[in-house]
Amino acid sequence: MRCEDCREALSARLDGEAEPVSPDAHLASCADCQAWFAGAERLRRAMLLRPAPPVPDLTAAILERTPAPSGERWGRRIALAVVAIAQLGLAFAELLGTAHGGVHLGHESSAWNLAVGIGLLTAALLPKTAGGQLPLLTGFVGVLLALSAGDLAAGQVTLSRLSTHLLVVLGLALLFAVHREHRNTGTPLPAATADGGTSAPGSTVDAPAPGRPRPRPFRRQAHGRHAA
Repeated sequence: MRCEDCREALSARLDGEAEPVSPDAHLASCADCQAWFAGAERLRRAMLLRPAPPVPDLTAAILERTPAPSGERWGRRIALAVVAIAQLGLAFAELLGTAHGGVHLGHESSAWNLAVGIGLLTAALLPKTAGGQLPLLTGFVGVLLALSAGDLAAGQVTLSRLSTHLLVVLGLALLFAVHREHRNTGTPLPAATADGGTSAPGSTVDAPAPGRPRPRPFRRQAHGRHAA
């Protein structure tokens, strides 16, 4: 067997192709072909296995821009819980008939006050539920204030009775405050861009500056068969 034929078969073996002839017998006795095959294996390994490109250590920058865990703020939630408990007390007083107003209150008003108190207490314990209660309670307070102003002007209700509505107004304000505080908790800071600026969360990656070459994706080179 000629060296050229042996190396052609060895090249096919390296590429995973069918060998035209078996080169083993010639390879065992030819030192030149052994040296050629060893070099071809090293070359193939070098082209398949490349060192990974250097990656900058961004640990410090990431930690710097990561917001620290905010401490649990109980002030507003405790205030909301107090209002909720007071609202529940008013509802139970109406249900038991110990509150002023007699028949004017009615069971329907008692049930509503009880539901409002339960909702506010739930928002104090689970702040994520505060946002779902805002539309309903805001509409109720708006209508209640308008009707109460008309009743007060007509002399159909006393100021002492209207003072009980301050609880639900205060509860609405605290409900909004708790919802806003819970929504803003853990909001990530803007990510830094390559030029030192910031980009808002969810924005796309900035295009490279004019004149700066765009990085090309790495492509694995194909290897052809080369016989000596």
